[in-house]
Amino acid sequence: MGGIDEKNLSAYLIAPANTTDYICLDAGTVNAGIEKAIEKKTFKVSTSEVLRKYIKGYLISHAHLDHVSGLIINSPADSSKTVYATNKCMEMMENHYFNDQTWANFGDAGPGFPLKKYHFQTLNLGEETSLTNTKMAVKAFSLSHVNPFESTAFLIKNENDYALYLGDTGPDEVEKSNNLRDLWTAVAPLVKAKQLKGIFIEVSFPNEQPDKFLFGHLTPNYLIKELHILEDLAGKGSLENFKIIITHLKPPAKNIAKIKEQLKAQNDLGLKIIYPEQGKKFEL
Repeated sequence: MGGIDEKNLSAYLIAPANTTDYICLDAGTVNAGIEKAIEKKTFKVSTSEVLRKYIKGYLISHAHLDHVSGLIINSPADSSKTVYATNKCMEMMENHYFNDQTWANFGDAGPGFPLKKYHFQTLNLGEETSLTNTKMAVKAFSLSHVNPFESTAFLIKNENDYALYLGDTGPDEVEKSNNLRDLWTAVAPLVKAKQLKGIFIEVSFPNEQPDKFLFGHLTPNYLIKELHILEDLAGKGSLENFKIIITHLKPPAKNIAKIKEQLKAQNDLGLKIIYPEQGKKFEL
């Protein structure tokens, strides 16, 4: 979610099938989400074990609080691992959160007294980086979230399979940017080859939301428009039954219901639209 419900903010665990080597994609909610997963029998071990042993690292798309508050609050109880982010996002986390003023510096860089629990690893855009203690690797791409504010997309690779996770993003048309087109161009060959197993992408507002109040987010209209560009690049029919995991639906409930209705009505690409439920496992 994109706000209000502090127990259900952006955070998604991804791991190769039949392993417990998870990477957390953003970390708005961590502890409450793990508890919910235990309640739903997704995990059969304690909250502490999932946090300390199953989660091998964090990929942070941008430094807004609804994407990092769980990482910050849970850091004293966490084990040593790597936090990955692009340069600007890492700087914001070091300067504003892990700075020995708003919170103890649990990292190994930045102001104050670094406690060195977390290794802060800066990702270079477009460069493949191995994710420590997993078989996965990641490549970061720039997104525009209220231009010029940066957000990030993460292309995660496991052997010959890929998943794409986008942090908050506005449409190119509104953001006056080519970031999404560049991303679609990069992943189109993987869609064509059926190696990209799914895309996690936000839709924050229903179509009624005026452009000037989008604040760097997508509507169903803009999502479908953007995915048409991807289909043009990957080939006609390439998104038939393709998994699109919708993230960051902003309350109130009536808006969420409206977003779902609009996406269903506008889905002319044959997409398989998935709405993740907190604590529930699904496979790509």
